[in-house]
Amino acid sequence: MEIWINPACSKCRSALTLLDAEGADYTVRRYLEDVPTEDEIREVLGRLGLEPWDITRTQEAAAKELGLKEWARDDSSREQWITALAQHPKLIQRPIITADDGTAVVGRSEEAVRDAIGRT
Repeated sequence: MEIWINPACSKCRSALTLLDAEGADYTVRRYLEDVPTEDEIREVLGRLGLEPWDITRTQEAAAKELGLKEWARDDSSREQWITALAQHPKLIQRPIITADDGTAVVGRSEEAVRDAIGRT
């Protein structure tokens, strides 16, 4: 499994601590440095079963600058959202854990991280 993290994020650090405690085999991706491509974002969205606006941190400064709260949330605007996430990775909700079974979770809670561990 792979976990997308921002080391400054307490939720990410908590997820890593839990993964280590459970002996999980995982790879860390510091997504602010190793920025996901638009295709990778599309793939993760498919694995999550979510839309790009569902994993967007709308309170970030970049979101406010872009006016994301006013953007449409429909099929015609989906690519615009994905492009924004790729260009401004800080907008991506974290941590995202991609499980070995082809699914993914946003691991913001202990339950979500345990769910991802159970999918390996």
